[in-house]
Amino acid sequence: MYYGVRLGMKSREAWMEGMKNWEGKLPERMTDDQLEESFWDQFLQRKTAEAEPDDYVREIGRELLSFIQEDDEVLEIGPGWGNYTFAAASKARSLTCVDSSASVLGYLEQAARAKGLSNMSFVHAKWEEYEPPVHDVVFGVNCYYRMQAIDQAMVNMNNSARRLAVIGMTSGPEKPHYWDIHQQLGYKIKFSRRDYIHLTNLLYELGIDVNCNILPLQKTYVYESEEQFVSQNLSAIMEPSYDREKAEAILRQYLVWVDGKPAYVHQFKAALLHWRPERRISL
Repeated sequence: MYYGVRLGMKSREAWMEGMKNWEGKLPERMTDDQLEESFWDQFLQRKTAEAEPDDYVREIGRELLSFIQEDDEVLEIGPGWGNYTFAAASKARSLTCVDSSASVLGYLEQAARAKGLSNMSFVHAKWEEYEPPVHDVVFGVNCYYRMQAIDQAMVNMNNSARRLAVIGMTSGPEKPHYWDIHQQLGYKIKFSRRDYIHLTNLLYELGIDVNCNILPLQKTYVYESEEQFVSQNLSAIMEPSYDREKAEAILRQYLVWVDGKPAYVHQFKAALLHWRPERRISL
């Protein structure tokens, strides 16, 4: 296997640094398993079982399904509320869901029964601590945010995928008004601190060359009032005091109306990293 140039990127350390909040500390949800479980329990109690996913989720799902064959045994990491789970289970021979949240797994198991899916199984475990059996395809989308041992998580994906490992992450660009505010007014902004490039570099350091499919996506945020539109879209400004009038004037260049309500159309991307494992690796 080609291990590439020794660049000394220290991608695991960069990932951990990006996990910290803007005060330089790990948020409680990153370290407190009970707090994370409580979040998912409360979230899923509020979720409507048949709520339609965003259009961009469907686009990612179509791309993801192109990697799965009908005879595949598939494993999904961190399925959350199942944006991709049931479509994958409907196409594959079997689907195993691994998640650290008992609430998530209970929700998915109940939903699977309601949908008449009998080819699903559920494992309550942290992926980076789990010793997974081999499956044809192993995938996870936007599920890596709490994984401090991210290098071990990548090793587990490589070693448990017989044919294909797939990582999905929604990506930049940031909402453009924030860049405008940063560049024109000089304000500090809570820009995203982790992205697919961190995992691309980490995999490279592990001796894995990945393919990358970039999908252009769009989401329209609709607000109940102009005040909500303004307050939510200025919330990432870090300055303790700033000229709201100037910042709002920049933001309003992106105001559109949808059915009489203020809205913001955000164009962003998703990255699907995928590779065919060549051999088992270890740290």
